[in-house]
Amino acid sequence: MTAHPELRPGRAAIAEKGWLAAHKWLLARRIAQAGFLALFLAGPLFGLWIVKGSLASSLTLKVLPLTDPLMALQALLAGHKLEATALIGAAIVLAAYAVLGGRTYCSWVCPVNLVTDLAAWLRARLGIKDGVPFNRSLRLWVLAGVLAAAVVTGSIAWEMVNPVTILHRGLIYGGVFGGGAALLVTLAIFLLDFGIAPRGWCSNLCPVGAFYGLVGERSLVRVAARRRDACDDCMDCFSVCPERHVIAPALRGAGKGLGPVILSRDCTNCGRCIDVCSKDVFRFGTRFRNGLDDVERVAVEAKAGMPANKVA
Repeated sequence: MTAHPELRPGRAAIAEKGWLAAHKWLLARRIAQAGFLALFLAGPLFGLWIVKGSLASSLTLKVLPLTDPLMALQALLAGHKLEATALIGAAIVLAAYAVLGGRTYCSWVCPVNLVTDLAAWLRARLGIKDGVPFNRSLRLWVLAGVLAAAVVTGSIAWEMVNPVTILHRGLIYGGVFGGGAALLVTLAIFLLDFGIAPRGWCSNLCPVGAFYGLVGERSLVRVAARRRDACDDCMDCFSVCPERHVIAPALRGAGKGLGPVILSRDCTNCGRCIDVCSKDVFRFGTRFRNGLDDVERVAVEAKAGMPANKVA
């Protein structure tokens, strides 16, 4: 089946900027994901123990502890006592994602992202648009259930079925059981996203993403529609965004007095909107540069009948 041109977002960007520039953030993410996995695999495969452990808990160069803060929170709610290194590791990870944006984890680190991105890519190529609608708040309820399960069971029960944990451990340690479980998890998530609900897992169900979204609520690093006045309404950014509802307020909000920075905690900082935009509307920046420019201020003043200097 041949996809229609409108189902191939980014063509204009490739023509304008070249293929490499139109995929630079996607390539950077893939390199980062492969790099993180390589660090964990170097020990089991080659005896080069740069990092020991998994994404749940690890020790880098025998010095730097890193702990999944969601797992640490479950352990504390279950009544377990954590060692100081585990608590320090969780604090380090929390601090990093509080600055970078919590869901940066989802698009730059999590191995499940490769599976969901593949499903989304195939859906777009084949022109599949329909799917079962999920409520985005469902993942918050799943997160609440994960934490409640820790209290009720006195264990980190979620980690027994967490697709991220299963897939990552399967990739690192392999074996008949580990590799088989990872394969089943990968297939289940792929079929969910491809055949049932587009972006069903990451955008609607995953409690890990919901947790990191809350962590990064006030994060410093943000994508911004700095040149939104140049937007030609091609809709490519909406087509590639895994959380497309985050774009409109920043891109279309000038007339409502809204700044160009994407402030939603659901944004994954994946950079795909930057890649596919032929007009270079989007770029990375900080949450603090969120004022209207002079042109937008005049437009808002004319529409609202208020002095431009009163627009936030």
